[in-house]
Amino acid sequence: MHAVVLAAGCGSRMGRLTRRRPKALLRLAGHSLLDWQLAALQAAGISQVSVVAGHAAPLLRWPTQVKCVVNTDWAGSGPIASLRCARPETLGTVLLVYGDGVFHPALAQALRDSSADIAITVDRRWQELWALRFADVLADAESLRRRDGWLTEIGARADSAAAIEAQFTGLVRFSAQGWQQVQQLLVQLEPQQQRRLDTTGLLALLLASGIPIATIDVDGRWCEVDSARDLALYRLLARRSPGWSHDWRWDVPGA
Repeated sequence: MHAVVLAAGCGSRMGRLTRRRPKALLRLAGHSLLDWQLAALQAAGISQVSVVAGHAAPLLRWPTQVKCVVNTDWAGSGPIASLRCARPETLGTVLLVYGDGVFHPALAQALRDSSADIAITVDRRWQELWALRFADVLADAESLRRRDGWLTEIGARADSAAAIEAQFTGLVRFSAQGWQQVQQLLVQLEPQQQRRLDTTGLLALLLASGIPIATIDVDGRWCEVDSARDLALYRLLARRSPGWSHDWRWDVPGA
């Protein structure tokens, strides 16, 4: 498996924190987000890694074995365009990794061990995390439904918590066959739609085309850093409450 970390965006909701540096370099619990991701991938037995950079790319540093790819159109394109910069069709089985999240190695390992052509990890305990992040848990949550381990709906606006059985964690497995199915779908889209497509949008289009997507349930142990408030919250919880429901760390007593 070859992991592709999407670290091209500037993180507009982070304000001054990412004005001059990549979001992936924000520090949390003693390490940058990128360092946490690379360490989790290594702990999950995934040694082949590419990082797609964009905003403030020259500031990114990584181990010599990690390949860097630059999305020069990072400001005008979405995550799937960034993923395509890494040429996933040449990489075999691919793990898409959002560059603004941290996760326990078990999440990546579950996707590494899956036999599905396309699979995602989904968090059943999402409401505990969203309740800490937002006054209204529906404010920034998308619909997600699954049946017998297969995704049936994702990415729509949710009017009630009943429409959200879990939340997408920002990790996607594509086998070589799975990515071929993605490519066949992408060529049917207008160029601008291809350029701006986000990950849940792609998953929804795949579902609409009848392409199966497996879901692997997880219970917390990941976070997404979408705002300066998120970062401050996670820093506080990591310091005061090791082992809280979404503590991603695997080498900290109590976590």
